[in-house]
Amino acid sequence: MPQDNQDKKKNVSSQQYDDRSIRALKGADRVRKRPAVIFGSDGLEGCEHSYFEILSNSVDEAREGHGNEILTVLYKDHSIKVDDHGRGVPLGYNKKEDRWNWDLIYCELYAGGKYDNNNGASAYEYSLGLNGLGACATQYSSEFMEVYSYDGKMERHISFKKGEPVTGVLEERELERKEKRTGTVIHWRPDKDVFTDINITPERISEILHRQAVVNAGISFVFRYENDDKSFTEEKFVYENGISDYLKEKVGESAKTEPVLWHLETQGRDRDDKDEYKLKADISFCTSANVSMLEYYHNSSFLEHGGSPDRAVKSAFTFALDKYLKSSGKYNKNEAKITFADVADCLVLVSNSFSTMTSYENQTKKAITNTFIYEAMNDFLRYNLEIYFIEHPIEAEIMANQVLVNKRSRESAESARLNIKKKLSGTIDIANRVEKFVNCRSKDPNVRELYIVEGDSALTSCKLGRSAEMQAIIPVRGKTLNCLKADYDRIFKSEIITDLLRVIGCGVEIESKKKGDILPFDLDNLRWSKIIICTDADEDGFQIRTLLLTMFYRLLPTLLQEQRVYIAETPLFEITVKDKGKEETLFAYDEYEKADILKEIGNKKYTIQRSKGLGENEPDMMWQTTMNPATRRLIAVTPADAKKTEEIFDTLLGDNLPARKEFIAVHGKEYMKDLDV
Repeated sequence: MPQDNQDKKKNVSSQQYDDRSIRALKGADRVRKRPAVIFGSDGLEGCEHSYFEILSNSVDEAREGHGNEILTVLYKDHSIKVDDHGRGVPLGYNKKEDRWNWDLIYCELYAGGKYDNNNGASAYEYSLGLNGLGACATQYSSEFMEVYSYDGKMERHISFKKGEPVTGVLEERELERKEKRTGTVIHWRPDKDVFTDINITPERISEILHRQAVVNAGISFVFRYENDDKSFTEEKFVYENGISDYLKEKVGESAKTEPVLWHLETQGRDRDDKDEYKLKADISFCTSANVSMLEYYHNSSFLEHGGSPDRAVKSAFTFALDKYLKSSGKYNKNEAKITFADVADCLVLVSNSFSTMTSYENQTKKAITNTFIYEAMNDFLRYNLEIYFIEHPIEAEIMANQVLVNKRSRESAESARLNIKKKLSGTIDIANRVEKFVNCRSKDPNVRELYIVEGDSALTSCKLGRSAEMQAIIPVRGKTLNCLKADYDRIFKSEIITDLLRVIGCGVEIESKKKGDILPFDLDNLRWSKIIICTDADEDGFQIRTLLLTMFYRLLPTLLQEQRVYIAETPLFEITVKDKGKEETLFAYDEYEKADILKEIGNKKYTIQRSKGLGENEPDMMWQTTMNPATRRLIAVTPADAKKTEEIFDTLLGDNLPARKEFIAVHGKEYMKDLDV
C-alpha cells in the first residue's frame, strides 16, 4: 500500500467515535478540567466564586448563632484564609457513611449536612451553602488547602494538594488552655492550572463582605489584606440593623418618604406534589427623587439577576400604584397606565429573603426560580402596599406624583426619540434630500468615502477634484454646535448635525438609563468605508474640525473605535520650482517638510507661498493633495486620540472651569499673538 494511503488510514482511525471513546472524569478532574460547570467561569469570576463558597459555610454557622465574627485574609501570594468561630467542621470518622468526614466534605461532590431541612435532620434551617458542592469544588481547584477544625478541646487538621489529600491521615492534638477556641480555619490558594486568573483584588473581597454584612445583621466581617511592604490593612463591615441601616445609608438626604421595613414569614410549596418549605423575608423601601436602587438577597447570596423576588416586586408595585392612581383620579383622560420603569426611577428597595428550600438558577446563585417565593412575596407586597397607601396618605401622594412625573417624562422623551429617529432614518433621495449633499455613483459601502468639508467654496473645489465614482461630499455651513455641552434636544434641533447623521446613516449612540430612549445604532447601516473631515489649516478650520470630532465622540463613539473617521491633512506651503524651462509645484505640510524641500532643490529658482483655503484651490491640486488615495495624507482618529480629545474638549469647551483656568494660566502666553487687539 502506498505510504500516503497508509497515513490517511491512520488519521481516520485516530478520529473514530465509538463505544471506546466515552470516558468519565473522576475525582478532582471533575472540577479541575471543567471549573466553569461549578463556578460559572474558568476566569477570575469563577475564582472569586470559589472564595464565596468557603465564606458561605462560615456565614451559615454565624447565622445559626455560632460565632458573630468572620475573618478573611488575602495574602500577596494570592492565597486566602477564612477564619470563623463556629462549631468547627466535622472531620472525624462517620460510621453511617463508613468514611472520614474530611473525605466526604472535601473530596466528594454533593456531600454535606444541609439536605434534610424540612424533617429537622439538618444542622441548618436557612442555608447559603446548600448543594454540598462548594467546599469540595474549592479544594479540588486549589494548589493547596489547609483545613483546621476546633471544637474547644481538640485541633484537627488535614492537608490537600492539587485536589488530593497530602497524607490521608487526620492530624489531631489537644488544645492548651490559652489556645482553646471553636471554629474552622481554611487557608488555600486557587490553582493557576485551573483558573486563568487568580488575582482576586482587595476591592472585590471588600464588595463581597460588605454585601454579606448588609444581609446578616449584627455579624462582623473583618478583612485584612497584605500590602507590598508585608504590612496588613484591615477593614470591618457590620450593620447592626441589617438592610434598614443599609438603605438609610444609600438614600441619605434624598429620601422623600421615610424608609419602611416589612417582615414576612410563611410556608408553602412550588407544586402540589412538592414538599412544603419555610420562607421569611425582610423588605425595606422608600421613595427618592434622585436615587434609584433595587437589590435582592436570598439566603445571604446577592441575586445579581433577581429571579422570583424581582418579579414579585415589579408586579406588586406596578399593580398597587396603578390601582391607587386610578382610585385617586390622578390619570389624565385616556392616559396610558404606568410601567415598572416609571416606579423604578424613584424606588430604593432592598429585599432579604431566606427559605428552607431554594431553587437557584445555577450553582453561582445569582437568581432563584421558586414559584412559591414569587407568589408569596407578590401577595404580601400588594396587600401591604394597599394598607400603606391608606394609612400614609402623604407618603402615597408623594410616591404616586413622582411616578407620574417619571412616566410623563419617559413618554415625552420617547416621543422626541421617535421624531429624531424619523428625522435620521430613510434613504437620501429626491424627496428626502439633504441640502447641498453631493453623492457618489458607487452603492458599495466598502469603497464609498464621505468628505465633510468647510463651506460652499470648498464643496465646489472638492466636487471638481474628486473621484465621482467613490467620493461623496457634504458641506457644513457655519459653526457646528458644541455637542459636549448641549443637551440632546438642542443637538437634534441643529440641521447641520441631523443632516450629517442622515448622510452617515447608522443612527446614533445616546447614553441614557432608559433603554427605550436610546436610538438604535447599527454599524452595519454605515454607508461609508471612510468619513474624512477636510477643513482649512487655520484657526477657523481647526475649530470646525474640533467641533465635528466632538460630535463623533458624543454621538458616534463606535466609529472612532472602529477607525472609520479620518482627518485630511492639507498642505501649509506651495513651493513652485522652475528648472530648465519646466515648472513643478511641491507641497509641504509643515515647517520641517518645507525646510527639507528647500534643501533638496538646492540652487534652483523657486517661489513659496502659504497654501490658500480649500475653496481657492484648483481641482487638480485638490485631487493630488487631498483626495487621491495614492497621494493624499489621512490621519486616522484612534481610540487613544478620542480619549485625549475628550480631555481637551472638557477643558476648553466643557464645564470644567477649574481645568480651563489652569490651562489659561499655564499656556495663555503662547496665544498672546493671536489676540484681537
